[in-house]
Amino acid sequence: MTAHRAPGRRRVLFIAETVTLAHLARPLVLARALDPARYEVCLACDPRYNHLIGEVPFALRPISSIPGERFLRSLAKGSPLYDVPTLERYVEEDRTVLEEFQPELVVGDFRLSLSVSAKLAGIPYATVTNAYWSPYARPRYTVPDLPVVRLFGVKTAQALFDLARPVAFAVHAAPLNRLRRAHGLPSLGLDLRRTYTCADHTLYADIPELVPTYRLPAHHHYIGPVLWSPQNERPAWWEAVKENKRTVYVTLGSSGPGALLPAVLEALAGLPVTVIAATAGRPLPARLPANAHVAAFLPGTEAAARSSLVVCNGGSLTAYQALAAGVPVLGLPVNLDQYLNMSYVATTGAGALLRSDQARAEAIRRAAERLLDAPAFTARARDLAQAIRRRDAAASFARLVEGWLPEGVPVS
Repeated sequence: MTAHRAPGRRRVLFIAETVTLAHLARPLVLARALDPARYEVCLACDPRYNHLIGEVPFALRPISSIPGERFLRSLAKGSPLYDVPTLERYVEEDRTVLEEFQPELVVGDFRLSLSVSAKLAGIPYATVTNAYWSPYARPRYTVPDLPVVRLFGVKTAQALFDLARPVAFAVHAAPLNRLRRAHGLPSLGLDLRRTYTCADHTLYADIPELVPTYRLPAHHHYIGPVLWSPQNERPAWWEAVKENKRTVYVTLGSSGPGALLPAVLEALAGLPVTVIAATAGRPLPARLPANAHVAAFLPGTEAAARSSLVVCNGGSLTAYQALAAGVPVLGLPVNLDQYLNMSYVATTGAGALLRSDQARAEAIRRAAERLLDAPAFTARARDLAQAIRRRDAAASFARLVEGWLPEGVPVS
């Protein structure tokens, strides 16, 4: 990070909690949305995914995030994602970066510590999140792939989850509340959703046509889905994939059920489709069906656009890539975030949810055939594609920042 300050430019700092690729992708796209002639931008993130970022027209500043494996283990067990010592370390690191860069606005993606560090620094804070985590949304909470499902089955586990969820949300919210009290800030209460959305400006990377909310406060805004693909070379087979067959794009993502990829490829092997698949950096399967082409990473927006179906972990990043292309989604979710997103996609009629703990090859094949053969799914996805085109996230974000930081002499 350079200490030089270009005169007249407003300073905006982005901080990404890089536990998954999605939480880096959104700040990366939004940082690019700001005119470099008017804004001096810095993106602080753990460098673990820097090889996928490519060239950027702003400074990158390394910070630390907990290992992705630790994050995913906590999700799998249903235990709190952060403890107080971890959040305290984050606050210390946040405050160092804030002091170095001296921004007039800080934008975070799942960097929960910013509700403390930005407040202590007196800097306006905007958080990027999903509307299904809003206290003003009315989602259906499906029990994710927790040990209780394996012990008691889905039906009983769902009943237990419905009873335990408010207590679980309070337990997950407790570390941040303890941290806030230690710094003289009020508790956010027992609802986990408030810890995910607490900011001076709350930005939903969604469209209300898919994830509606009710009676939003004035400082909550829909900006639209943030679409991003990694900057990597196309595989050798990319241009050679046949265009005369329906194509299915498969990616289970950095936080998805990667072990299911062989089952998905097996399920699609007997269908008259071409499969293009990304492993998100995991090892390639030992055996590939004749109709499958696999790489570590693929340009997701392009892959979705050339496909008739997208099979993914149900996360919002890939689901919106599909919907923006008017392509239905088969989601194989694992964690609650993915179940929440896919419940809206399925309810809207633009895809289907298949529990990853029940996703055997035959079940995946039946679900894929249904989505490919029933035109209503594609028609509904195309309706959502039109809504997505009406709400450009980068432009929406840039307009909001212009309102928060009007032209004038920057704060020194």
